[in-house]
Amino acid sequence: MSRPTDADIVKARAALAAADPVMARADAAVAPLTWRLRPAGFEGLVKMVVEQQVSTAAAAAIWKRFSEGLGQVTPEIVLASDESHLRSFGLSGQKARYARAIAEAGELFHEMETLSDADAVARLTAIKGVGRWTAETYLLFAEGRMDLFPAGDIALQEGLRLLEGAEARLSEKAFYLRSEVWRPYRSVAAFLLWGYYMVAKGRAPLAELEKSA
Repeated sequence: MSRPTDADIVKARAALAAADPVMARADAAVAPLTWRLRPAGFEGLVKMVVEQQVSTAAAAAIWKRFSEGLGQVTPEIVLASDESHLRSFGLSGQKARYARAIAEAGELFHEMETLSDADAVARLTAIKGVGRWTAETYLLFAEGRMDLFPAGDIALQEGLRLLEGAEARLSEKAFYLRSEVWRPYRSVAAFLLWGYYMVAKGRAPLAELEKSA
């Protein structure tokens, strides 16, 4: 899967800024972006599930033990491993079951490029352990799709709240509706909201500061 280029992102940012004053403010504050793809396919989705709800350091350690212990992370090897064997690498029982469920749907990854965004989300969320947020972030980060928007993400919700100066975050349902104006570049809108959240929290520089550095 090829990632959107920096030029693609610049074009999308300009379109978003023209379509919505909120995006214009985010665009002005967030430094230039490069789309860094995560691993895709079966291994990429399993890795995303394994890393959830643990610290970054713990996720890295568990994934190292898991991937090295199996030798290769393929549907065939995971299905040949029982739950106790998968748990021996540091996975919880629940995540071991999820890894096997993803392996049972392994053929899906050969079809993914032919599926629309909506169909891809539907097929992924039909797998036990893969919720909508996981499906959307997988398609955004691993496949580089330009119009995915994980509205259930708290940092995105908070980024918009800060931009708008609102007292409360939007609900997930309301956020999906709000994101419609950002089509067909909702993934880039998500990057801008994440970026603005990081700027507001002091974890990333303002665009003007980075440009002058």
